[in-house]
Amino acid sequence: MEQMISSGRSVASKTHVTGFLTIHSAPAALRPHIEWGLQSILGTWVALEWKPQPKAAGTFRTTLEFRDRAGTAAKVATALKAWHYLRFEVREESEVGGEFFRFTPDLGIHRSVIDGLGSIMISEHLIVQTLEKVSTRSLCVRSCRGCWESPGS
Repeated sequence: MEQMISSGRSVASKTHVTGFLTIHSAPAALRPHIEWGLQSILGTWVALEWKPQPKAAGTFRTTLEFRDRAGTAAKVATALKAWHYLRFEVREESEVGGEFFRFTPDLGIHRSVIDGLGSIMISEHLIVQTLEKVSTRSLCVRSCRGCWESPGS
């Protein structure tokens, strides 16, 4: 796993987070564009180690660990989702929590807030909104997991 630390930025005024990017599949032609985009966001050189993705012929996978300011995962997810053929996850963690993004062309982008241990947090507002519509177990499970983790959805 590569590790990148941004350089040339004021350390005193930013909250440091650790980020993890996993690109599950990317077409070969997009690999240099992905690296250039990450370099632009992280402000440092990025050279990823790409490996063939055995589950999707002709695609490649990689991982990247980075340290930067809070909000970097959102910038990475926003940039990567513009390339429709990618499947990726990006996570940003600190002692108090962070964010988790995942994307597939079929399901689109999904964002979750995570706690300090990496568990996905569900807001009370979302639970109440779901229960007001119809108080069935299936709708509650669907709101909590969505199409991402629910088998058969």
